[in-house]
Amino acid sequence: MAGEAPLPSVARAPPGGGPGPGAGPGRAEGTEGLFVALGAGLAAASHPLLYVKLLVQVGHEPLPPTVGRNVLGRKVLYLPGFFTYARHIVKVDGKRGLFRGLTPRLISSTLSTITRGSVKKAFPLEDMEHVSNKDDVKTSLRKVVKETSHEMMMQCVSRVVSHPLHVISMRCMVQFVGREVKYSGVFSAIGRIFKEEGILGFFVGLVPHILGDVIFLWCCNLLAHFINTYAVDDNFSQASVIRSYTKFVMGVCRQLPRHSSASCCLWARTTAFDMNVRDATRLLCFQIAMSMLTYPFLLVGDLMAVNNCGYVCHTEI
Repeated sequence: MAGEAPLPSVARAPPGGGPGPGAGPGRAEGTEGLFVALGAGLAAASHPLLYVKLLVQVGHEPLPPTVGRNVLGRKVLYLPGFFTYARHIVKVDGKRGLFRGLTPRLISSTLSTITRGSVKKAFPLEDMEHVSNKDDVKTSLRKVVKETSHEMMMQCVSRVVSHPLHVISMRCMVQFVGREVKYSGVFSAIGRIFKEEGILGFFVGLVPHILGDVIFLWCCNLLAHFINTYAVDDNFSQASVIRSYTKFVMGVCRQLPRHSSASCCLWARTTAFDMNVRDATRLLCFQIAMSMLTYPFLLVGDLMAVNNCGYVCHTEI
């Protein structure tokens, strides 16, 4: 509109770019609540996909393979896909069956986000300026290592706190294989695990998950560092803003569920921050590659969580 004054640079600051003049405890609590709500919403929306994936991981094949042809025209056998598997679950348990184990998963996601915020407040890390001089590589890397180590501590603590609910969620979902009703609720599941396996039963599969989280965290932070150091030109007027955007996007990717981080990163790059689609595509490919790299750790952790727990499925693993 003609005559309208341009917004000051502070108004265009990204959510993760700094505290800003209006920042305070209320804004921090609002941001934490936003992450809790967003994480819970994504967890609920993606739960059927996670449910089917877990059943495939434990080797449950209730439907016969179908005959098809590959790209070379040869006849091959195809296992059922997600939608076929999901229709089978709906046929057996109804539509609510697709959300078996959702309650403990939502509690786990909420505990993880709240724990990260609490640890960050208890052990704050002073804000550090980004190193824009490409010659000062050692100082820049030292700051990245310090920040990433602090975030790694928060991630490990949040994983330890939320992992017992993750184990309960996995076991609730895998009951579909043998039609057991061993875990009918969160509190009854807690009592049964403690009675049968002791306190260590809540932390089976914890180590592979932590290893996967740590590798994913370091890869994301190092990528953000190299983008800000080598891909962003200091002569560009919005260089500091882009660096803040990159850091914020990587923070979103780490705090949201792993399987949704790539899509969230693409959304943040293209819509929220109006970034180049080519850069968003590259970052999406990197997220997919990192997910493939850390997937074996998550697979081992999930199988350990449901193994030797008295289910029919554990004999198939």
